[in-house]
Amino acid sequence: MDFRPLRRRDYRLLFAAQAVSIVGSMMTYAALPYHMYRLTGSSLSVGVLGLVELLPLLTTAFVGGALADALDRRRLGLVTDAALAAGSATLAILATVSAAPWMLYAVAAWMSGVAALQRPALESLVPQLVPREEMSAAAGLTMLRGSIAMIAGPAIGGVLIASVGLAAAYLVDVVSYACSLACVCAMRPTPAADTAERPSLAAVREGFRYAASRQELVGTYVVDFIAMVFGMPLALFPALSDRFGGVSSLGLLYAAPAVGALLASLASRWTRHVSKHGLGVLIAAAVWGVAIVAFGLSSRLWPALTWLAVAGGADGISGIFRMTMWNQTIPDTLRGRLASIEMVSYSSGPLLGHFEAGAVAAAFGVTASVVSGGLLCVIGVIGCGLALPKFVGYDARRPAIDVESARGVV
Repeated sequence: MDFRPLRRRDYRLLFAAQAVSIVGSMMTYAALPYHMYRLTGSSLSVGVLGLVELLPLLTTAFVGGALADALDRRRLGLVTDAALAAGSATLAILATVSAAPWMLYAVAAWMSGVAALQRPALESLVPQLVPREEMSAAAGLTMLRGSIAMIAGPAIGGVLIASVGLAAAYLVDVVSYACSLACVCAMRPTPAADTAERPSLAAVREGFRYAASRQELVGTYVVDFIAMVFGMPLALFPALSDRFGGVSSLGLLYAAPAVGALLASLASRWTRHVSKHGLGVLIAAAVWGVAIVAFGLSSRLWPALTWLAVAGGADGISGIFRMTMWNQTIPDTLRGRLASIEMVSYSSGPLLGHFEAGAVAAAFGVTASVVSGGLLCVIGVIGCGLALPKFVGYDARRPAIDVESARGVV
């Protein structure tokens, strides 16, 4: 891997803050669906979590993007970390009482809305902290961090749930947010430029206009959205764990895609020599869909885990190319607002995917839901390639915009 960005102090602190908080978040990410499934015994109820989390995300994401372009991004990260810790603490309390499903839905909605305020601020910090030539390396490090968290978080969470209980998994998430707060506090302030546009509906619309004017950006949003809506079977993992041996296999199912993404990120140095990022995203998304079909047809645990790892590796490569395109071509004055659009594209897809998977599983069965979703993913990706020629033809050697003059590197 290319570790050059970690030489930079503030990037290193940001990386550490997000690394520790993501591990805790992934424990909650695995625990909450299992908590709901234990209360209701329904995959559809688990899938509804996706819809409940989507609505506040859509409400606050674009506000978060406008705030990130107008305020100190570091300070915004601190406030939202504290709010997310409060949400995890509430889930820990609910795990010790006879909670009703609506209570879990309410806390899930709160945490989704707060996370949507936070992510644009933290993600838009990266182009301020590393130079253009290190963007691919930073994207690879982001995938590495996320992959390790997705392996460690669900695995540790599964062990804690099985041995101690749900409350323990949620409490570790609270501790992770405290550690993240400490790291972000140690960063230097990142005040907005004097010319920064104040948060407003007009500012949000400007971000949308810019994104819509760039077909290569539209392609990154749409391809990932299609892949996640149709090819994301995470809501079915609690039900599938019964097929593969019970709750002990649940953590393995959640972790397998991250294992593939981890391997892809560890070998990601080659990606800095790739300039056709749009084409790379399309190929990786198609591989994801094919692997999900194979996973759905698997009847034994280890073949199923292998195909999930292949899917995760493809998604990891896609993520590196998408992040590189975003960070290399979007001016810093719009970075927060564009980060909010990016977040909605890659967050709403899985959340809708949870509902889609749960609904199809309720109507036609778990296997039919997984296989049909993978097939629809491949068909959708091919359609995007045909409809977005500028996205397919994007070449980083001919950047659409020079952003160096629009941002200062710390």
